[in-house]
Amino acid sequence: MIKVGIIGATGYAGAEIARLLHFHPQAQVVWYGSRSYIDEKFGSVYGNFFKLVDAKCMDDNMEELAEQVDVIFTATPQGLCASLVNENVLNKVKVIDLSADFRLKDVSVYEKWYKIEHKAPQYIDEAVYGLCEINRDSIKNARIIANPGCYTTCSILTAYPLVKEGLIDTDTLIIDALSGVSGAGRGAKVANLYCEVNESAKPYGVAVHRHTPEIEEQLSYAAGRGVLLNFTPHLVPMNRGILATEYASLVKKDGKLPSAQDIRAAYEKYYGKEKFIRLLDDGVYPETRWVEGSNFVDLGFKIDERTGRIIMMGTIDNLVKGAAGQAVQNMNILFGLDESMGLDLVPCFP
Repeated sequence: MIKVGIIGATGYAGAEIARLLHFHPQAQVVWYGSRSYIDEKFGSVYGNFFKLVDAKCMDDNMEELAEQVDVIFTATPQGLCASLVNENVLNKVKVIDLSADFRLKDVSVYEKWYKIEHKAPQYIDEAVYGLCEINRDSIKNARIIANPGCYTTCSILTAYPLVKEGLIDTDTLIIDALSGVSGAGRGAKVANLYCEVNESAKPYGVAVHRHTPEIEEQLSYAAGRGVLLNFTPHLVPMNRGILATEYASLVKKDGKLPSAQDIRAAYEKYYGKEKFIRLLDDGVYPETRWVEGSNFVDLGFKIDERTGRIIMMGTIDNLVKGAAGQAVQNMNILFGLDESMGLDLVPCFP
């Protein structure tokens, strides 16, 4: 049985990890870490765990935690994991970090976009970007997993096969993405109050959203050259879900633009055997309601013959595949378990 500690267990992503692991046949949460609720019962902070979890919330002492568990999930704001992790910890446990502390390989880019000093740059090169469907072979032997962001998971997976195969011109790539309010976390913010969000939709972080360099970096690896793109996130009045709609010009090969069959073949090449990626039928497009509460990524596309461009669409549950589900998937890979263990979840509807 894998012993698990969660630092940041009372945030939305941390609580989702706890939910997914509650019935995981090979894992047991033994430490619910939370600075805000120390000594309070986890089941009183989240009523859905009432009479399911009797444990009290503990602190974020990573040194002590490393003596008791096999893997630590850090579902915390940027900067905390980097300030706590050290060689003593990494020699004892695996660390799966849900913040951005180890996602970007250039520390100056991290510090520019996140406006904080990186406290553990010595581990940046070692950390593996935990996008499971792309990097699973590197994940298997890692000590630190940088769990990808929610927007980035959806945005990268939606475009990756076409970028990798050179079917789109990445210089023309534009990504619009919609997110439910849980993506902003559980902290009290005026902009996220019910009356501020309900019956409204708004763009935010326009041209400056900090997931932008993460998307660019990962797609640059796929393209084999630098990728610069426009990414615009939007907040919409729903609890969960991300829908990314991406646009790019198709690249001619032998004087012809790729056909729908060529595009589908590229997706099938990379995702045909992936349990959690569902390529939808022609004319069917992703909807957030069909992935809610699950670890699935639903993908669709449409070629616009008139403009020579393609519209790529992807959707995920931001708290599952975009955070906790992917973290559990990474844990399964790290410990040699079936990748879908604990994640065989039928999406919830309605």
